[in-house]
Amino acid sequence: MSAYLDNAATSFPKPDSVYETVVRVMKEVGANPGRGGHQRAIAAGRLVYETRSALAELFGIDDAARIAFTSNATEAINLALFGVLTAGDRVVTSTMEHNAVVRPLHVLQEQGVEVVKVPADCFGVVDPEKIREACTPHTRMVVLSHCSNVTGSLQPIEEIGTWCRRSGILFLVDAAQSAGLFPLHVEPFGIDLLAVPGHKGLYGPQGTGFLYVRPGLELKPLVYGGTGSNSHSESQPTEMPEHLESGTLNTAGIAGLKAGVDFVREIGLDAIRAHERQLLDRLIEGLRQVPDAVVYGPLDGRLHGGALSFNLDGRDPSEIGFRLDHEFGISCRVGLHCAPDAHRSIGTFPRGTVRVSPGYFNTLADIDLLLNAIDTIRSEKTR
Repeated sequence: MSAYLDNAATSFPKPDSVYETVVRVMKEVGANPGRGGHQRAIAAGRLVYETRSALAELFGIDDAARIAFTSNATEAINLALFGVLTAGDRVVTSTMEHNAVVRPLHVLQEQGVEVVKVPADCFGVVDPEKIREACTPHTRMVVLSHCSNVTGSLQPIEEIGTWCRRSGILFLVDAAQSAGLFPLHVEPFGIDLLAVPGHKGLYGPQGTGFLYVRPGLELKPLVYGGTGSNSHSESQPTEMPEHLESGTLNTAGIAGLKAGVDFVREIGLDAIRAHERQLLDRLIEGLRQVPDAVVYGPLDGRLHGGALSFNLDGRDPSEIGFRLDHEFGISCRVGLHCAPDAHRSIGTFPRGTVRVSPGYFNTLADIDLLLNAIDTIRSEKTR
């Protein structure tokens, strides 16, 4: 037996329809969307349009043109941050953010942007009141991950977002760990900018993602170039999505993303969440029975996304992960998970944790396999 339990990094396996769509589009369409009036180019453009529309419906976006495709959530976050913030701006974030947020903010800080990090508690949860307190006058933006990739902590973004909207503060949400798992509609949540990867909870191929930009909000592009429109002009088009989409799109990947979104919509967010919650509850309960195990983050599955971190007292997480992989065929992730501030918040810096992240295609047998493996490793002396 083996088990893939690293879905927080990328979901695997994908639905068969995703694989089939990518291959079919590469073999049967192959053309560049928006670059020509021949039938293949029109077919490619239609695939991109249909994916944009499906995403708009899933995330409650009224105008699908406000969705700009990117290669991943990191690019989408960079596009949002560098597209909006300039020297003298003030941005509030938290200590639970991924380096996809931390590193661009570090660069912007060196360029004159003031960055304020609100500390999370030992469970990785950010208090909305502390976010509000940190938002002094002239705060331009609040940036938060919806769900931690380290502890799985679910942040109260609806409460924070609606307050930001009333206060005239832009709200950027990193939905890398929540899109496809939790309902996430942009207007009720007060979201101005939403960064989403295609390859995680939406079950699309790697190399896909998007940024949603609220109507009326104009961003400076990261990349300038050919868009297939306004080719007579040396200036970048001002219309969305061409304004933020220079160069050839990953057409086959985007079509595969639509197949993933169709899968999510067919199964339903409630059913996906219920299944992953069942796996998570079994995992939490099982780890709590292991004498040497320390579980980080909320122990209540209602407050938890798909990722869970743990350690065994006195054992290096790298050793645990290596043995799970090589001796038991269990794929998980160890270390700092590209989120050092989050580990400082929960007290696991610098050694990190073992991170387990079940997905829709996992079973209770996979969780039991992991728990039995951990019990075996725990009961043996360090080799």
